[in-house]
Amino acid sequence: MTLPYKLACLCDLRDDRGRVLLLRRLKEPNRGLCSPIGGKLDMATGESPAQCARREIEEEAGLDIPIERLHLTGLISEASYEGKGHWLLFLYRVLGPVWVEPRDMREGRLDWFDPGEIDGLPLPDTDRHVLWPLIRAHEPTSAGGRPGFFAVHIDCTRMGSDSAGNGPEAMTWRVEQSERP
Repeated sequence: MTLPYKLACLCDLRDDRGRVLLLRRLKEPNRGLCSPIGGKLDMATGESPAQCARREIEEEAGLDIPIERLHLTGLISEASYEGKGHWLLFLYRVLGPVWVEPRDMREGRLDWFDPGEIDGLPLPDTDRHVLWPLIRAHEPTSAGGRPGFFAVHIDCTRMGSDSAGNGPEAMTWRVEQSERP
């Protein structure tokens, strides 16, 4: 069986205290779990990953962020995520602080979290064991600095249809590129 390949972006937004904006999702994929805001590229219009990130930030957070403030921090490929498809995710960090009032919305609940709280939240296993450790490892080294960049391939083939409950032993990953700040 050939699985579809989906293209999407994730957006890492921080406030002036360094807290991370996350969405507790009401919809699949990752229903009930916390993840950065984001969404699929509009392939019918030829939307670029940066244009998608900008659009998703405006739709979900209500912020008009110029593309110049978006820094490509990560490229994440996931093979056979939830057994339903392959994903290619572009992770963008918004440079500089932003503010969004925590609120409920169509996609779920938006809220701010201190970076130290993230490991205690309900997260997809791929995020808990791969994405967040890589984000932390590529944080800017000084205030106002730019994050580094990473590319990672995650093989979720053995995770089956429940990506939230099979643990890290059900997946393998390989960091294919890492440029520290």
